Amino acid sequence: MTNTFNIKFVHDNFQLSLHESDDVLLKEYLVSYEELNKFCDLMGVIFSFVSKDLRSKMDILHDLLQEPEKIDNFRTAKKMIEFEKENQLLDKKGYTSGSRTLLRLHRGLDFIREFLRNVHGLKDSDNTAAVCRAAYDRTLSHHHTFMVRSGAKLAMHTMPTREQLLKKLCGNEESIRDALEMLPKMLDVTSVVFDRIDNLYTTHDLHTLP
Repeated sequence: MTNTFNIKFVHDNFQLSLHESDDVLLKEYLVSYEELNKFCDLMGVIFSFVSKDLRSKMDILHDLLQEPEKIDNFRTAKKMIEFEKENQLLDKKGYTSGSRTLLRLHRGLDFIREFLRNVHGLKDSDNTAAVCRAAYDRTLSHHHTFMVRSGAKLAMHTMPTREQLLKKLCGNEESIRDALEMLPKMLDVTSVVFDRIDNLYTTHDLHTLP
């Protein structure tokens, strides 16, 4: 494991996660998400409002995928949602719903992709705070309490410039160049993954799961 963020790794595993014409393989999805969570960890306290929650949700889905008797019903996002809905597990007391858990990761992915898309359009000397706030306001802020929103926006005041951020995430100049070249491709496949899962929650009317 390296201490840098590997954009190509995210791209490749999200590409592998695409299943049939409208589904997403959860194992490959989580492999990509591990790298995205590393991105949040590298950002440090600035993204602590999201990274801790993502880690706990990823662990829940990892555990579901480790249980032999459940693996077939949880292999893809569609299978999991249909299984839990048909068996009335979404609100079952004492049961941790995979569909509810994936929805939290789905919302986090929306924020991360919006932020990275915004950063890509900045100049090296531009501060990243404003685009981070904009991405947060459009996505995760709608699902956070007032206290979490206040803490997140306070942490964003310490955001670095684009150049500083890329050095922290990617390391040397060559790695930064490679990352910037791969970023649009990664964002494209991330959008496909996001849209497929979003459509599943729309189809099953589950976007408002508490």
